[in-house]
Amino acid sequence: MNIRGRNKVTAEFNMSSMTDIIFLLLIFFIIALTTMTSTNALDLVLPTSDGKSDQIETVAVSIDENNQIFINQDQKGQDQIEPLLIELLQNQEPKNIVLNVAKGVPIEEAVFIMDIAYRNNFNVVLAVEPKQ
Repeated sequence: MNIRGRNKVTAEFNMSSMTDIIFLLLIFFIIALTTMTSTNALDLVLPTSDGKSDQIETVAVSIDENNQIFINQDQKGQDQIEPLLIELLQNQEPKNIVLNVAKGVPIEEAVFIMDIAYRNNFNVVLAVEPKQ
């Protein structure tokens, strides 16, 4: 008489649930890494085009190392800047200002020009030198 049952308990480990967990962790870390890394726009290679660029008239505002402000190479005082920019840009569409700020100039000087542009709905482009 056989008292033992026919079901024999094996000591083997089933890996299917472990592989499911590993794949879920792998997917989690892949998604986490792609969302946490930020791309640096300076390292992008820009596409080229055969099209012609439009000639858009702009007004150049420059601030030198001595915090002197120039509009189109003419030195002006802070109280003269806003009325002169309004006069120069009143007949232009779009109203663009190219802001050239020397290295080491306090940020307040650039913000002063940007504030004038914001109040009068002018577009501001901050000019920089290309990396070498």
